Amino acid sequence: MTSGIDLALALIEDDLGSEAALKTARVMVMFVKRPGGQSQFSVPLAAQASDRGSFADLHAWMWEHLAEDLRIEQLAEQAGMSRRTFMRSYAAATGRTPGKTIEAMRLDAARVELEGTKKTLKQIARETGFGDEDRMRRVFQRQLGVSPADYRARFAPRAQLPGWAEDAESADLYVN
Repeated sequence: MTSGIDLALALIEDDLGSEAALKTARVMVMFVKRPGGQSQFSVPLAAQASDRGSFADLHAWMWEHLAEDLRIEQLAEQAGMSRRTFMRSYAAATGRTPGKTIEAMRLDAARVELEGTKKTLKQIARETGFGDEDRMRRVFQRQLGVSPADYRARFAPRAQLPGWAEDAESADLYVN
């Protein structure tokens, strides 16, 4: 199904231009160009919309490499620019620094993991590029006003929280 959506967005982009494809993707909450293996997140879509495509490939690459140390030098190289030109061009095109974009992407990726998996906070912090739980907690507190554990408790499906019964018969009962 997602392949069909990707194809439809590509056809819209070919026929009507990237702006029309972005508007359609926004309505559908989809990437115009979805990076392989990634869930649909709002930050990349916002980044694609704000930069009008000039850094869309870089943003897709960043999603695929969130767990890595994404330094300015590496991003500039990936974009094919000098460090200084990259910093100036990126801020002008997106209205934010690369660091703010990376933090927002990592936060969104961690939120999705907290909502949809049973992974530990340590695993999620490592896989989304925060490095450790403490750094992830500070970003969650600063950006969302809650800790990752509180976020999971509020937004994860009940059956995924520790202590909830896994069988269908007792799925609505909390097991201590």
